[in-house]
Amino acid sequence: MGQPVTQKVEALITPIIREHGLELVDVEYIKEGAHWYLRLYIDKEEGVDLDDCTNISHAVSELLDQNDPIPQAYMLEVSSPGLERPLKKDQDFIRFQGELIHIRTRETYQGYQEFTGYLVGLINNEIVLEYEDEKIAVPRDIVEKANLALDF
Repeated sequence: MGQPVTQKVEALITPIIREHGLELVDVEYIKEGAHWYLRLYIDKEEGVDLDDCTNISHAVSELLDQNDPIPQAYMLEVSSPGLERPLKKDQDFIRFQGELIHIRTRETYQGYQEFTGYLVGLINNEIVLEYEDEKIAVPRDIVEKANLALDF
C-alpha cells in the first residue's frame, strides 16, 4: 500500500509553508459524519493570525488541486495548533523545554499510560519529564500523543 494521505500531503505542502515563514505542526485527515476533513496546523514563533491561515489555505489549496493526492472530496481547514499544541518533531522537544507537557502512551509504562510534567528534553530517544523533583524518561516509540499541557 502507498504512503498514507497525511504523509503525501505533508511532503507536498511543507516547502510552501516554510516559504511563508511558518512551520507545519500537524496534518490530520479524518472523516466526521459524511465528510472528510484535511486539517493543517501551522505555527510561528510569535503565533499565527487569520491572515497566515488564509494565505496558507489559498496557497495549499492551489497546490493540492494541481497534484491531487487525495482521492475523495474533502474540506480543507487551516488553523493554529492551539494552547495544547502537539509535540511531534525533535525540534518541538528542544523548543518547549521547561514547559508543562502531557504524554499518553500506547501501552502501560511503569504502571501508567499518562504522564504530565515539565519537559527536560529528548535524550536517547526518550522524552524526559520532571515533576516534584522526580524525573521520568518515557521511550518515544511507545508515545501515542505528546502535547503542551494547560496548568494542573
